[in-house]
Amino acid sequence: MIFLLFVVAIVLLGSIKQISEYERGVKFTCGKFTKIMEPGWRLVLPIFQSFKKIDIRTKVIDVPEQEVITKDNVSVKINAVIYYNIFDASKALLAVENFHYAVSQLAQTTMRNIAGSVTLDELLTGREQISVNICKIVDEATDGWGIKVQNVELKDVALPGEMKRVIAKVAEAEREKQAVITKAAGELEASKNLAQAAETLSSSPGALHLRTLSTINDVSSDQSNTIIFALPIEILRAFEGKTVSKDIIDKLTNK
Repeated sequence: MIFLLFVVAIVLLGSIKQISEYERGVKFTCGKFTKIMEPGWRLVLPIFQSFKKIDIRTKVIDVPEQEVITKDNVSVKINAVIYYNIFDASKALLAVENFHYAVSQLAQTTMRNIAGSVTLDELLTGREQISVNICKIVDEATDGWGIKVQNVELKDVALPGEMKRVIAKVAEAEREKQAVITKAAGELEASKNLAQAAETLSSSPGALHLRTLSTINDVSSDQSNTIIFALPIEILRAFEGKTVSKDIIDKLTNK
């Protein structure tokens, strides 16, 4: 009797299984799915029952680099990262043989299809939208496996060496174009300001002479500069048709 009780106690102790908080247990009775076991100590009868633990924490899949030909026939290499978790442990175990491998393969195929349907410019500039599209397609396909795809991130888009040089030349040409446009806009603005200044000086009596005096003052600050005065045309006209006396000429020539 004591031996029988001892055997029963050993069997009961061996039947107690622990399910951690981040796990769910899929229980089978005589080979048939019975229920999902929640975290805690659970009783699983030997021989008749068995169980399988499923980790429901978020998992990360590093999708290996894939060579893709874009819509405009450019060969690129891309890779991505997928984040997913299991919301139904029974489906993840019963509906697919190896859910981790299945999600990885599905992500690779979807990534190649999506990248091949866009041009290179769209792939480089629209990475976020492409990631969203991949995530949506993979999530819908894995819903029957009890898997929720949380996010997909394109990590890198590797271009061939020749394509990198072409893009660099295009970028340089674009910068030169912007520089020319900026310079032309500056010259146009400067010409407008000069025209406005000339109009202002011509409309104000004596303004041109004040400007001339100001310029002379600026130039005379350097002793090495030589200043040549241009006589106003009015002074030259005053001597038209008149004879200058010898005394005046002697005074002008300091004789």
